[in-house]
Amino acid sequence: TGMNDFFLMNNSWSIMLQALRNRWLMRRCAGPVAKRRVEVDDPVEMARQLKQKAQELGAGIVGVTEMEPNDLYGDMELKYKYAICIGIPMRREEMVHVPHERSGLEVQRVYGEVARVAVELAEHIRAMGWPAHAYGDPRSTEALQIPMAVRAGLGELGKHGSMISKEYGSNFRLSAVGTDIPLSIDGPVDIGVDDLCLGCRRCTIDCPPDAILDDKQWVRGEYRWYVDFDKCVPYFSTTFGCAICIEVCPWSEPGRGPKLSQMLLAKRDKKERQAPA
Repeated sequence: TGMNDFFLMNNSWSIMLQALRNRWLMRRCAGPVAKRRVEVDDPVEMARQLKQKAQELGAGIVGVTEMEPNDLYGDMELKYKYAICIGIPMRREEMVHVPHERSGLEVQRVYGEVARVAVELAEHIRAMGWPAHAYGDPRSTEALQIPMAVRAGLGELGKHGSMISKEYGSNFRLSAVGTDIPLSIDGPVDIGVDDLCLGCRRCTIDCPPDAILDDKQWVRGEYRWYVDFDKCVPYFSTTFGCAICIEVCPWSEPGRGPKLSQMLLAKRDKKERQAPA
């Protein structure tokens, strides 16, 4: 919440008002659970139904994973077994203006939309007699959205510290619903993100505060891409949410992701087949 407050103090009224609307919406993140429970005999079918419901509400991409203790900040208690992860794309014609009030307002608009989908999906699940909690704007929620979304198969972590999906590149925002309703889970996907990021320096070069590192680092026992948030956050918070790295990423060009993924995976496969046994 501290980062969220700092962001609000350093941006325009239009962005601030949209961010405050988003925060107001999240008052509905939790609520009473219906006493009559819909029994679930087929977790696969229930997962399909809830994904379809999320898409009817406006989700672009949806996946399911089991929640883990490390998905929550600090020593918060893990209350739910599953996370339904949701992604909604931002309008490219607005985001190409980064960093600008237009792009900042679009970021906040989509944070509001993806939070609304999570809130309404959680309400739908609670009406079925199962507990559910919506996790919205990642700057003010207690859950880490990206690790859950990676495990749910929405995409992979990119060098710039954001999710990259085949459908939208990095040009989308996340929310999630924690719940105990029995669901089948999805798994991580390999679309070739590392194959490109290892040799691409576009986001590294274009990052004004020089916060993106060229090489992976050991972070909490995992070798992964890492962004220096001590450099990133102050610039992010005073430039309408920045997002330069998201928009210059080759994956974010509309319609490019599927072809790029196919090319990268084919190139890797060919290299592996030609390698000495």
